[in-house]
Amino acid sequence: MASTELFTVPIAALKSHPGGSIVCTTPAPKVYLLTFTSPADNRLTPPFCRALIDALDIIEFGHEPGVVVTTSGIQKFYSNGLDLGLAMSTLGYWEDSLYPLYRRFLTYPMPTVAMINGHAFAGGLFLAMHHDYRVFTGSGRGFACVNELEFGAPLPPPLSGIVRIKTAPHVYRSLVLEAKRFNAKAALEAGIVDAVGELDAVLKLIEERALVTKGTKSSYGWLKQEMYKESVALLDVKSPAGDTPEQLIRANKARKESGQKWLKELREKQSQKAKL
Repeated sequence: MASTELFTVPIAALKSHPGGSIVCTTPAPKVYLLTFTSPADNRLTPPFCRALIDALDIIEFGHEPGVVVTTSGIQKFYSNGLDLGLAMSTLGYWEDSLYPLYRRFLTYPMPTVAMINGHAFAGGLFLAMHHDYRVFTGSGRGFACVNELEFGAPLPPPLSGIVRIKTAPHVYRSLVLEAKRFNAKAALEAGIVDAVGELDAVLKLIEERALVTKGTKSSYGWLKQEMYKESVALLDVKSPAGDTPEQLIRANKARKESGQKWLKELREKQSQKAKL
């Protein structure tokens, strides 16, 4: 299927991340396919977030309304999520980079489709969940997974909130409390994605739901903002007390230290009573 290349947005390098690019093509009229390639696994670094927001801005302000589709130029990964060490050491990462990206997708004034063509782990899956629709490639590549449990990271409300809104309670539990890995078939059965297939399945979904036409309606973004107002409010909060992973980790450490102190004092009292 012939595609026309419209523009390219560079992704700047940062520390161990070499950077890359986002290329916009049009596989069908008014369908804007954003293919991001940032080796090794499309981590959501500040430059990646900025570049993807810039690409969305270019489409909205420089092209006719239509549908935005995102996918990866790296077959193994749609996105492997955050570089947690980098995120926690970068001042303002959450409120200045990650959350604005998620909010832009959640309230974007055109339909958005994530074409998941590789692993979508943690922040990568959250990126896909902030799209309106998701299509998982059916070629056996990749899993969708919220794996914070496996590496001991908390889920801030802006991240858990979107999964809570867009999945059934038992699916939310499997994702978050079991770190279950969903392949394409399982993700479709669980309602995490809307279809399984390659680009032709994406274009079929767009055609069947008349999404190109929906994107021309001026109220589309407003309706999304109201529909997801709880998540929008969480994403808009600047430096919320107790909400960033760093703050949650510190609070939990303080809670454990307090509990251990209490238990030590309790045992000392019990020991003293036993001696009487």
